[in-house]
Amino acid sequence: MNKDEFKAVNEILHELSNASHVQVRSSTELAAHVSEAADDEDEKRIDDGRGPLRRRTDYRTVQAAPRSLTLTPWQVIHAIGLGAASSRQGAGRGLAEHWGSLRYSQALEASQGDYLQLSSEGRDLLRFYKATQSGEIGTGFASLLAENVVRSRYPDHSVSVIPADVALKAGWTLRSTSGIGSRPEPLQRRPHFFVEAWQPGQPSKVLLVSSKGTHSSVHQVHKQLSTASAHVESVHIGPYGTVPYLLIGTEIPSRESLALHILEAPGTTILRPPGETPQADLDLALDQGNRMADVVRHAERGETTIPGYQVLSESFAWFNIVLARTEAATLMAFTGGGKPTAQYLTKEQGRRHFQHDVHANTGRLRDAEHHIHGIDYLGTDHIYRLNGTRVEAFSGLKKSLYMHLHHGRVNEYRREVHDLRGQWPDRSTSGKWNAVSIRADGTVMAIRLREE
Repeated sequence: MNKDEFKAVNEILHELSNASHVQVRSSTELAAHVSEAADDEDEKRIDDGRGPLRRRTDYRTVQAAPRSLTLTPWQVIHAIGLGAASSRQGAGRGLAEHWGSLRYSQALEASQGDYLQLSSEGRDLLRFYKATQSGEIGTGFASLLAENVVRSRYPDHSVSVIPADVALKAGWTLRSTSGIGSRPEPLQRRPHFFVEAWQPGQPSKVLLVSSKGTHSSVHQVHKQLSTASAHVESVHIGPYGTVPYLLIGTEIPSRESLALHILEAPGTTILRPPGETPQADLDLALDQGNRMADVVRHAERGETTIPGYQVLSESFAWFNIVLARTEAATLMAFTGGGKPTAQYLTKEQGRRHFQHDVHANTGRLRDAEHHIHGIDYLGTDHIYRLNGTRVEAFSGLKKSLYMHLHHGRVNEYRREVHDLRGQWPDRSTSGKWNAVSIRADGTVMAIRLREE
């Protein structure tokens, strides 16, 4: 191997723990540019005979948006891996998809206190999977920014970021069952996340997030966010068009620092069941739903039904359970998958793919225990080679929280993790690990050189 072409692995792992800044941009000008891009796209669609897209058009600048985020590359990789762990189930793929986040170990360049950007390695990789890289990196940054925004608004709540496709599959079939023809366009476009702000025993607050990423210019960000406004239009919680949302675009220039562009439709949607309905018991297993993909839209001439996904107030308790148990599945998939994950999923969500511990790239699952920053974690480790050198990565969950979820105790998990808010260590390294990321959900991801 040509050592001049690659940094020493020690230096690579050290840079993963460097905290750098990422610009956040939200303005009335951004909203205007996105509206212009939507108009341009709809004109082309009309010329093609397809008609305009259904969109949410009530977006505007984000109130009190942060000017920047301070992150380490390892935190971004942690977010990418957590999002992938349960979102693309296929036979034996859950945990393998999660470890796919490690492909970005050399993609981001972080100088302490400077702005985060693509590394030379990241720029070289554009030739091979440009679209995949922009999408996955964009999703990681979007989940971190959305969590930051919601947490700042509800500081006394815990905040969960939940893959929307996985959650929706608990009630609707997202694919064509006949195999003949395609589904209506609104059913093909969906938000990427639900963000849930919650307190134990209380109704959750929820909003939608649609994220995009591009290696192109800011003009492409405007086009992508205009398309994202159609993704959030497909899902409605409560009356039509009332659920708040965030549109987030990640600009990943090849030579300049990254930037996050964000717009919102403000508001509050609370999953409070009607009347005297008791609050949801999150320990209850879900049966697979078979709901009609219809949305009720009120107009001057009465109400109409259009394609889409809608959760009405009588189903709020059910949806609270869906969100909590989908998050539990994601956390269990992140720690190793298998039957502890399967118990939280319905058939359409991919339960059968986690019934057996058969995953690519792994041998033994959920058998690794590590003591990091004074906390015991249980999960799975992965040994691989980085530039020819053996490296160990570990993904896990605080042991007491893991035991709650392993035994199906979602209520207990949420009570304990909520009590731990603000107590998690924020150091990005530890004595035995080159880079460490600990999240408020109790998960940890760590990496170190492996002695030969």
